Amino acid sequence: MFESLQTFLQAQFQVSPETQDKIFATILIFLLTMLLRWLSFRYVNQRFHDSTRALYSWRKAVDYTAFILGMILIGRIWLAGIQSMLTYLGILSAGLAIALQDMISNLAGWVFIVTRRPFAVGDRLEVGEFSGDVIDIRLFEFSMLEVGGRIDAEQSTGRILHVPNGRVFTDILANYSQGLPFIWNEIPILVTYESDWEKAKAILTEVINTYAPQVDRHQLKQRQVKGMRFVISYTNIAPAVYTQIASSGVLLTLRYLVQPRQRRDSEQVIHEAILRAFQPHEDIDFAYETQREYIHYQEKKRPSYTPPSATFNQEERD
Repeated sequence: MFESLQTFLQAQFQVSPETQDKIFATILIFLLTMLLRWLSFRYVNQRFHDSTRALYSWRKAVDYTAFILGMILIGRIWLAGIQSMLTYLGILSAGLAIALQDMISNLAGWVFIVTRRPFAVGDRLEVGEFSGDVIDIRLFEFSMLEVGGRIDAEQSTGRILHVPNGRVFTDILANYSQGLPFIWNEIPILVTYESDWEKAKAILTEVINTYAPQVDRHQLKQRQVKGMRFVISYTNIAPAVYTQIASSGVLLTLRYLVQPRQRRDSEQVIHEAILRAFQPHEDIDFAYETQREYIHYQEKKRPSYTPPSATFNQEERD
């Protein structure tokens, strides 16, 4: 039966027996690789079913191993007759560089992501104008669960963004999770000039010291020593309130450390505490945009007008 199939392919498609053997061997290797991948998935699912992160990492490792192993075995079959591998790769790379420029850039980006690890699955990133939590990394793109964007807060929108890997070379990439697990957050509070701003600042200082997320200095120091890849050192991590004269009032800015995913919750707690703390004080008012009508003679900002003729007559009488 096998010889009949070879004869049919040679007669109908002009495929030589040698090429037919390579085709059959390629199909066999592909099927064996898929079987090995399926068995590995079954073992990994049973072994790490309680850990989502470990399960994801092992499934990705199995995928990459099966792909690389299959490419090596199939490549040995089809490239066995080529004397110089460098000559073949040179010709192939020249054609691919022109026809598949974007794909090569994305593949190079994947190599950069895997080797240099500018981010990993679970990190919160900002790439260009988009922000999100990384949920998957593949050969040509990585996926993020969008944060912010159409929602005016750093919370998930429910949309998944697929970003080409090549953008790690062209866009500025901000990682919220790498290095230290905290970011600085600021809450501006604007009070009127007529308010007792010193009392307001004292109240805000008490609020921020009470309700800001606690950051253990010893734990922060351990994270700094553990992550020696980056030189990050904070000498002052205590919450603070800064004063600034603004166009419509006195601006008091609360600054504190917080984990990226806790930013909105912490802002809500602090804003509610500020509203409750300011309520009993009649000498503290929030500033907001208003309109004012200015009438010169009522404001008495300039002297009354004296006609020139009256001044001239007075000088003649003198």
